[in-house]
Amino acid sequence: MLKLIPYQKQYATQVSQLFHLAINAIDVDVYSKIEQQAWSCSPRSRYHWHKRLTRSKTWLMIDSAQHQDGVPLCCGVINLETHFHSRGYIDSLYVHPDFQHQGIAAALLTELEAWAIAANIGSLSVDASKLSKPLFLAHGFKQRHRSYQEKRGQIIMGFLMCKPLIVSGDN
Repeated sequence: MLKLIPYQKQYATQVSQLFHLAINAIDVDVYSKIEQQAWSCSPRSRYHWHKRLTRSKTWLMIDSAQHQDGVPLCCGVINLETHFHSRGYIDSLYVHPDFQHQGIAAALLTELEAWAIAANIGSLSVDASKLSKPLFLAHGFKQRHRSYQEKRGQIIMGFLMCKPLIVSGDN
């Protein structure tokens, strides 16, 4: 059974593996193997992911029917920057390849957006990949322009997308 939970330290290794698997399962017609390897040549350390995810507001989708390392399997992750200079920026949204096309990304994004509204965050932004762009469009994001990130000498193309939010003070 799938369940949405706040991030917990015990999932750092699973998130690292999920990220690596999700990147390297992308169809080569979307991002080449060279681009995928530049994006994630191997899973990063649990320390890296724990530090990254505790500096933001993070949710996980877990499958309580499957376990890894004694805890339910993490099948999706999303996190939102909450610090002043990057407040409202969606840093990560990844779904394990075995769980894609089941509504997990949409559920994670819906939870994040509801929390952001309650937290009076005025807008959301994201550097969406070619794969995630349709999801963000379906959730009311608008493309501002193409974005480019350099990773290990490769330029990875995406889209800077934004969505204004109606927060409680705007009613």
